[in-house]
Parts: sequence; structure tokens; C-alpha cells
Amino acid sequence: MALDPLATVADLAARGLTVAASEQQVAATYLDVASTTVREAAGCPISQTTSTITLDGEASQWLALPGPPVTEVTSVVLDGKTVTDWRLRSGRLWRACGWSDRCEPSEVEVTYTHGLPTVPSDIVDLVCRLAAAALIAYRAGGATGENLGSRPLIQERIGDWSGTYSYSPLMSEQELPDYERARLRARFGGGVAVVRSR
Repeated sequence: MALDPLATVADLAARGLTVAASEQQVAATYLDVASTTVREAAGCPISQTTSTITLDGEASQWLALPGPPVTEVTSVVLDGKTVTDWRLRSGRLWRACGWSDRCEPSEVEVTYTHGLPTVPSDIVDLVCRLAAAALIAYRAGGATGENLGSRPLIQERIGDWSGTYSYSPLMSEQELPDYERARLRARFGGGVAVVRSR
């Protein structure tokens, strides 16, 4: 099941961007794309969800779970067998005899609830800004679909108006700069890709 966007059309409106009735679907699509971009940069869903992931288990007693905070673990399957001799501590699973008793890693499948129950306001704002940039480009492109190419105005003259456009190497208005990606990754911890969310 797909995750809900990290922001809504109402969040855009709260930031002063009026979305016409005819633009509702386009705005919702841009919010979804922006949310996916932010989640990919963070390395986790950010908003609370239940996921099933597969991790490599090692001889260590600790097994870190991605996508903090971890609030509940409902099942742990170690090399195809359900195990219950574990404890959840500080977002990690602890098991006295470790997660592998061989010279190679084991396969640990964990179903757990993780992420934030409320999306932080700065993340909502970031998603809205990315979606708004795409929506403004959509409006500038009109019915021709020119908005799908990144063509920012780089020079403007008002008297006998003149404009210079750049065909930017950027693919979209929704690309995050490297510093923002690094900030999100550091804040949310990155981690293993989610195999299945429900």
C-alpha cells in the first residue's frame, strides 16, 4: 500500500498558494512526488507506518531497525522460523544469543510500526515548497505541457520586456540539493529500504 503524502492541498492553501478546482489532481500528484523525493532522501517513510523488512543478522546481540522511532514490533522471523526471545530497546532488537550462530549472516524478517505519528511542520513546509514550484511551472507551461522541461527565467528586462530562459540540467523543480539530502539523511537516520508497507 502506498503511503499518504507528507502534505496536503490544504497545507498548500495554508501557505498562501491558491489551488483552483481544476488543479486539485495536479497539485495532489506534485505533493505525492515531493513526498516520495523527501522520503527517499531521508531513507525512511518519516510518517508512521507498519513495514515488513528483511535485514542481515550477525552474531551481535543487537539488530538496528531503520525508520525511527520504532514503537512496536509484531513479528520476527529468523531464517524462516518465528522467534520470540528478543526485546525492543531504543529502536533496536536485542537477543541474548545474537542474530546469527553461523559464520555467515542470517536473514531476519521484521514486521514493525515506526515513524512519526505527526509529520513535523518543517517537513510539511519542504514538501509544499517542492510541490508549489512544480505547480507554478505547470501553470507557466499552459496546455502545451512545456512545464515538464525545466526552463527557468534567468534574465529579465522590464522596458520593452525581454526574458532569457535557461534549459537547466535539472530534470524537475522537485530535485533536492545535496545539502538538503544530507540534512534529511542525518536527521532520520537513513537505513534499509522498506520491502513492504501495509
